[in-house]
Amino acid sequence: MPSEEDYVQTTVRALLTTELDDLALKLITGDDGLDRIIMRPRVQKPGLAFAGYYEYIKPWRVQIIGESEIKYLQSLPPRLREKRVRDVTALDVSCFIVTKGIAPLEEFRHECEKRSVPLLSTPNMSSTSITRVSYILEETMAPRITMHSGLLDVYGIGVLLLGDSGIGKSECALDLVYRGHRLIADDMVVIKRHPNDVLLGYSNDLLRHHMELRGIGIIDIKDLFGVASTRDVKPIDLVVKLEKWVEGTEYDRLGIAGETFEMLNVQKPYVRLPVASGRNLALLVEIAARNHLMKLQGYDSARAFAQKIDEHIAAQANGASEQLPQVTRDAAASSELRSNTTRMMMNPDTLNRLRRQR
Repeated sequence: MPSEEDYVQTTVRALLTTELDDLALKLITGDDGLDRIIMRPRVQKPGLAFAGYYEYIKPWRVQIIGESEIKYLQSLPPRLREKRVRDVTALDVSCFIVTKGIAPLEEFRHECEKRSVPLLSTPNMSSTSITRVSYILEETMAPRITMHSGLLDVYGIGVLLLGDSGIGKSECALDLVYRGHRLIADDMVVIKRHPNDVLLGYSNDLLRHHMELRGIGIIDIKDLFGVASTRDVKPIDLVVKLEKWVEGTEYDRLGIAGETFEMLNVQKPYVRLPVASGRNLALLVEIAARNHLMKLQGYDSARAFAQKIDEHIAAQANGASEQLPQVTRDAAASSELRSNTTRMMMNPDTLNRLRRQR
């Protein structure tokens, strides 16, 4: 999970954009606090805080107030209710959203106005509001980087193509699209890290569905190949780097090494493909995607091949030991007698005595 420092901070003003028009959010009071920060995309319901457990409130999050919280506050004695409302609004909260179109308590409205805490209202239910607000905040606040690369959907595998400028990434991507795969982004890929370390790749808005080909210019993939040839977003599963072939450079020839590539503190499988004249890069990328898909299904062809080699060597060793002639008891006794005689004859005292006799 991303740490708190990883998230891109936003403000309460971001909740009033057109992306949340379906919630029909209405600002009741606290308009001078719209620049209060939001540090985490997860929202909270402050029911325990209204019950006096203030440590439950995480700083700088959106607080959702539903019917149960309002009814609980109404059940409290007036002085206690005023204290709880005052104490909660004094905490480091980003804003409050009252759901189901419920009119907020007068004490709550007064404290939010006094402390410049935005108080919003929506006619939607709490569950819907939590889902929509969390989704928008996760999209807005997700850690992100922009990489000079290409991203394609190859057999359902999100393949990120890396390589130096002019190495042939766009030509390889175009060949893959021609083979029936789908383009997400070319040249610039925006990568966001979502919960559970999922890396989602997007296209830059201005470059979406477009590709630059040297000698031809800018082309629109969607217009040339149809709507099914593109996608707007895709999780990244595999990183493939196109490298210029250098004589003497060692490359993984078995596929057992299992290299990884790190992005936003997330490791992804990594394959290096040397670029040389006559190599069909699109076909190789397809094979890399197929191979990764087989690994996800539990079958690793390289490791299976290595295991077969080990079993074959072990079988040959066992066969060689079985082919050695069996030694009988008499032969073993005769061999031991000869060994003892040889040791006695090679004894220094025996050798000296034989020399004197001669």
